[in-house]
Amino acid sequence: MLARTADNLYWLSRYVERAESLARILDVALRLATLPSAYAGTSNEWESAIDIAVCRDAFFRHYDVANQANVTQFIIAGPDNPSSIRACIEVARQNARAVRTAITTEMWEILNDAWNEMQRLRFQSFTSKDLTKFLAFVREVSLRFDGAAYRTMLRTDHYWFQRLGMLLERADNTARLLDVKYHVVLPETEPVGGGLDYFQWSALLRAVSALNSFHLIYRGGIKPWLVADFLILKPEQPRSLISSYETLNRVLDLLAERYGRQGPSQRLARQTYSQLQNMDIDTLFQTGLHEFLEQFIADNNRLGLAINDQYLQ
Repeated sequence: MLARTADNLYWLSRYVERAESLARILDVALRLATLPSAYAGTSNEWESAIDIAVCRDAFFRHYDVANQANVTQFIIAGPDNPSSIRACIEVARQNARAVRTAITTEMWEILNDAWNEMQRLRFQSFTSKDLTKFLAFVREVSLRFDGAAYRTMLRTDHYWFQRLGMLLERADNTARLLDVKYHVVLPETEPVGGGLDYFQWSALLRAVSALNSFHLIYRGGIKPWLVADFLILKPEQPRSLISSYETLNRVLDLLAERYGRQGPSQRLARQTYSQLQNMDIDTLFQTGLHEFLEQFIADNNRLGLAINDQYLQ
């Protein structure tokens, strides 16, 4: 396969996954903003949203305050935000058009229809109800696209590069969401394990569509260390870090077999997966959850660079 084709497939999936993650970030911020009145004014959920989306500096170059109107406008369709939801869908569609013969008709139509629908929307006049419907629409686009890829693509290197982009982006976003919740969202005046903390962890689990599955595995209440265990070390959870890296390793091994050689990307992915396999949540908290997540995000970025150097140049 041409490196350009592999690159388009890889980034096509990264941008679709990123659009979904941004929609989930805004959804959790909106849920936290509508907490019971006893918590009014104690939470900084909109600033947390721009932290998770990694756009704080760009945001505050254009806005003085992080409130619902400003943050939603900037993350959904800010003209100076190259990673807005609108920009992600646009770039994903451009990549899909560049490899039109490498993806299926269903995949193309989902992205093309999503882009056409976004052209008709007027984000500036969104009510909270409109925002909720729009975020559900973005999540549905991503789920439909992922389902179409899984059900219709041939299991060739086209498919594996498409999966690589999705998995790498998913791991990054799960780690950032967990890290920012643990260190930023809860105000200093609120106790860990208190009512606000419980609502926030519940909202985080909802943000990754994992609240019900969490309760299936953990019969007790929602505790920070249990949520971390679930989203980092539980292979049964498809958005967990270990689940993403289990599949990443399998995909990279298939590519190595297809192209006849291993490389830095296989070694880096295997190293991170092995670390996750040999870790327990008690040790992780003792050594520092924030420090672990920072290192994981850096390692995940290094893997992305290795994949780029090995396959996409």
